[in-house]
Amino acid sequence: MLGSMIALGRDRLSAVAQPNMITAHAHSAQPRWQTLWQQAVRDPRELLHLLDQPELAQRVSTAATAQFPLRVPRGFVARMRRGDPTDPLLRQVLPILDEDRIAPGFSLDAVGDGAARATSGVIQKYAGRALLIATGACAVNCRYCFRRHFPYAEEAAAADGWLQALDYIRADAGIQEVILSGGDPLALATRKLAQLSGALASIAHVNTLRIHTRLPVVLPERVDGELLAWLRGLRQRVVVVIHANHANEFDSGVDAALAELKSAGVTLLNQSVLLAGVNDDTDALVDLSGRMFAAGALPYYLHQLDRVAGAAHFEVSDERARALLAAMRERLPGYLVPRLVREIAGESSKTPL
Repeated sequence: MLGSMIALGRDRLSAVAQPNMITAHAHSAQPRWQTLWQQAVRDPRELLHLLDQPELAQRVSTAATAQFPLRVPRGFVARMRRGDPTDPLLRQVLPILDEDRIAPGFSLDAVGDGAARATSGVIQKYAGRALLIATGACAVNCRYCFRRHFPYAEEAAAADGWLQALDYIRADAGIQEVILSGGDPLALATRKLAQLSGALASIAHVNTLRIHTRLPVVLPERVDGELLAWLRGLRQRVVVVIHANHANEFDSGVDAALAELKSAGVTLLNQSVLLAGVNDDTDALVDLSGRMFAAGALPYYLHQLDRVAGAAHFEVSDERARALLAAMRERLPGYLVPRLVREIAGESSKTPL
């Protein structure tokens, strides 16, 4: 029942975040990225057909697909290896039977978002920063997502025109940085982002805007002229934290999008999650750091898996994680080695491992 309600909430928010479907005669009515968003693959069997792997359909979980639907842009699918059931990008998005397994210690709210709720749409865990749930929509549904069970229908800050969220931030002069998260904040139309940033601009003590987004990686077309103009016009310092877990997620389109973001004056970082079967070997992590640096981003965090229900098959032991980080240090300059951390509910910062 809970899964169905959450899925329904996601669908409703997606309908709000996305424009209406356009006709063949109105392609100019919306940006190209929104059209590509609407064309995302949503059927696991279609995805497997595109990758010449129909036999994997027997591993697909109907229950997991219903609770947390498949969504993946076709451009991201094009980076997957056809005929390879171990492809690291495919593993991140395909809902499989392993998600149905009940694992001790895995919960619906793995990082204590509920307890850290400050007001509608605002989560505050750490001093000086407030996280604003901008939207529940994402261009891709990552199977390890720590907010896959989050009640976005009730908690998206945009739902009431940002009013409660802005009032909370305005009232606390200690908040110097606002973090836009979700979902994916770049799922919002740029005009909506401009409305929010315009309101934040009137709050003198907010001097940094941080945007956590996977869209420049999975749907690089989102980085268009309108978005860049908005970024250039912001009065705050801007940090964009992208999310990539494997070097194969980068291609020429992603490179171009990240170059455009840097040209707009943002600080560009990457955070990753350590995932079994995706990047839990030294070569994969070294290649990821090198590839992101070539594209203009610096490593920020390498997160240990948040223990959210449905994601236990991605978990890597702390001992293995520390060994991987030590091996990275031997092969990379310090600025290309991310900080290995875990988020523990109730702690005042990420916990280094």
